[in-house]
Amino acid sequence: MRLRYLPLALAIVPGAALAQQAEAPKTCEPQSYFSPPPNYQPVEVLPDGRVTFRFCAPHATDVRVTSADNDEAIPMGFAPGSTRGLIMSKDDTGLWSATTAVPVAADTYRYAFSVHGVKTPHTRATTYSEERFGINSTFEVPGPEGAFQTWRADVPHGVVSEIEYWSDAVGAKRRAHVYTPPGYMKDGKNYPVLYLVHGAGDSDDSWTSVGHAHNILDNLMAEGKAVPMIVVMPAGHTPDRPGADLLNNNDFRDDLTGSLIPYVDANFRTLADAEHRAMAGLSMGGSHTIRYGLTRPDLFNWLGVFSIGLGMGGDMNQVTQYEATHDAALKKAASDLKLLYYAMGTDDFLYGTVAPTRAMLDKYGIEHHYNETGGGHTWINWRRYLTDFAPRLFR
Repeated sequence: MRLRYLPLALAIVPGAALAQQAEAPKTCEPQSYFSPPPNYQPVEVLPDGRVTFRFCAPHATDVRVTSADNDEAIPMGFAPGSTRGLIMSKDDTGLWSATTAVPVAADTYRYAFSVHGVKTPHTRATTYSEERFGINSTFEVPGPEGAFQTWRADVPHGVVSEIEYWSDAVGAKRRAHVYTPPGYMKDGKNYPVLYLVHGAGDSDDSWTSVGHAHNILDNLMAEGKAVPMIVVMPAGHTPDRPGADLLNNNDFRDDLTGSLIPYVDANFRTLADAEHRAMAGLSMGGSHTIRYGLTRPDLFNWLGVFSIGLGMGGDMNQVTQYEATHDAALKKAASDLKLLYYAMGTDDFLYGTVAPTRAMLDKYGIEHHYNETGGGHTWINWRRYLTDFAPRLFR
């Protein structure tokens, strides 16, 4: 009896499938797990340099493109001062789109979408960047001005590893990212180490996911401009506790010096002395470098401070207290440091910290290389500071 129904079943399935296909709704969403992905480019760089964003949300009524950083809004073509993002329009398939009003400079950018006021990364993106809280999608506009941080097929590449370790200092499992240079896996050599710290809004993922530190180092090394080195990117934030200070965080200090550095020296082939160890950071990470790198010449002989200083908000008591607490260490740093690199953009909201910080350095006779640029408190500057800083290390 079952065999009698089999031909009929075979006969009606193709027709039913065609009917279902014909009746399928016109939508940008995939119709099943096995159906092909929607045929649209999530981010498209147009021939004139403008950028079009697309996002599938058939049931939404308000979708906007947002930038991760307020002062990245201008280079991305958003209206200056806007906090609401780039308004998008929806077609009859539910696909939202918007194009920047101006060309976007060659570089790497973070973005997300505001859907009825709720931030969401792009569901079709292929690259993402973790912040302190949440996640953004990223895209790169190619071009000569940004080529220094672009992945290239014609150069050897290092490896970025994500490590986890136990920190007795904070009583918690901690994470860091570690870049090992091209050849590390096979050559058996020991390498100098740079500890590179992120800012207050970011995570240990940020220096690679949006900072492209690994690409920058690969390209510099391929051109013979930088000494091969290991780069350790710590988590600059520690577990919250009452009274914690983001910029003067002794928990981070104790984790760095008591747990992370010993772990790295025990598990990677490092040259484990101050002459072959550097520390640098941006914003909050720069504050960590001033407080826990500059005051430890026995650990770090090479330092980089990006986009921050002492005396925030004109508070000179901060400078006075810092000097009083670290007087002996600062005097030793004046004789022991190989390099102190200090960089700041003239449009940075922390630009006012430059004068008191440099005055303190001069007071102690600490020589430093100062790089003043245009621009503000953005990754656009920080990638370039790293590109200028790294070739000066371990020479």
